[in-house]
Amino acid sequence: MTKYLVLLAVIALVVWLASASSRAAARRERERQRADRPTQDMVRCAHCGTFLPESESVGARGLRFCSREHERLH
Repeated sequence: MTKYLVLLAVIALVVWLASASSRAAARRERERQRADRPTQDMVRCAHCGTFLPESESVGARGLRFCSREHERLH
């Protein structure tokens, strides 16, 4: 009976180590992808003041807006 408990404990330890290693590898990959991603300037909507990435903003008359609707309303 004791040898089965020891075997079960060893199997549980191996599974735990494998999953911890997998989580660490996934974390490193996410950090690498985040580091590879270029940063973007944040701009403020001239109508509502919301900050958003410049690539998602709408430009008109030298101003930046969060949507075409806000550009129209301004």
